[in-house]
Amino acid sequence: MKFEELKSFLDEKADRYNSPDFIENDPIQIPHRFSLQQDIEVAGFLAATISWGNRKSIIKSAEKMLDIMGNSPYDFVMNYSEKELENIQDKSIHRTFNGQDFAYFIRQFHRIYSENKSLEALFEVKEPETNFLHAIERFRSSFLETEKHRSHKHISSPGKNSSAKRIIMFLRWMVRKDKHGVDFGIWENIDQKNLSIPLDVHTGNISRKLGLISRTQNDWKTVEELDIAIRRFDENDPAKYDFALFGLGVTKELL
Repeated sequence: MKFEELKSFLDEKADRYNSPDFIENDPIQIPHRFSLQQDIEVAGFLAATISWGNRKSIIKSAEKMLDIMGNSPYDFVMNYSEKELENIQDKSIHRTFNGQDFAYFIRQFHRIYSENKSLEALFEVKEPETNFLHAIERFRSSFLETEKHRSHKHISSPGKNSSAKRIIMFLRWMVRKDKHGVDFGIWENIDQKNLSIPLDVHTGNISRKLGLISRTQNDWKTVEELDIAIRRFDENDPAKYDFALFGLGVTKELL
C-alpha cells in the first residue's frame, strides 16, 4: 500500500477498534471500575503488570487482586496491616506473579504514594527525550529501589532491550487523551506524542505484514523502529494505532 492508502486504512481500523466495546474484553476494564485517580493508577498498573496470556485469565486474576484489596486499591495500599500482607504472601495470583510479588508491589506503592500524589511524577519525559526509555528506567529505579527482589523481573527494562510492552500499555492508558472513552488521559504533564505502541505478538506480526518494521525480534529496538513509522501517520497521537494493529492481530483480519 502507498503511504496515504496505508494511513487511511489504519485510521479507519483505529477508529473502529477504539470504542467502548473494546473495554469489555480487555484488562483496561479493571481500572475503568474506579473514578479516583490513585485507584485508577494502582488498579491499572497491577492489571497491566499481569497482562500476558489469555485476556479472560488476566481479568480474572486482576479481579482476585481487587478482591484482596477490598475493591479499594489506594486505600488498601495506604492503610494495610502487616497481618494482611502476610496473608497475601502465600496466595496464587497470576502465573509467575505470586503473592510475594503482590505484597512487594503494595509496599512499594505505599512508599511512592507517601511521597507523591500520583505515579505521573515518576514517568516524566525530559528534554530531549522522545520516548519513554529513560522515563521507565527512572521509574524502575524509584519503584524497585536497589535491593534485589524476585519481583523486579515483573517490571521490564527497555534499557536492557525489552519491549516493556506492559508498562508501555499502562502509559497509553494513563497519558493518552481519548475522545472514545477507552484510555483515561488523566496525566496532564506528559505529552502523548512520546507514546509508543505496546509491542506484542499481535502488533509485531501485523506491523511486519504491513511493512512498518523489518526487525524480527519484539524488543525495544523494534519499538523504536515502529515509532518512526507510526509517527509519520500522526505525530501527535501515535499510540491510537495500537488499536488498529492489535485489533487486526486479534481478529486475524489480514491473515
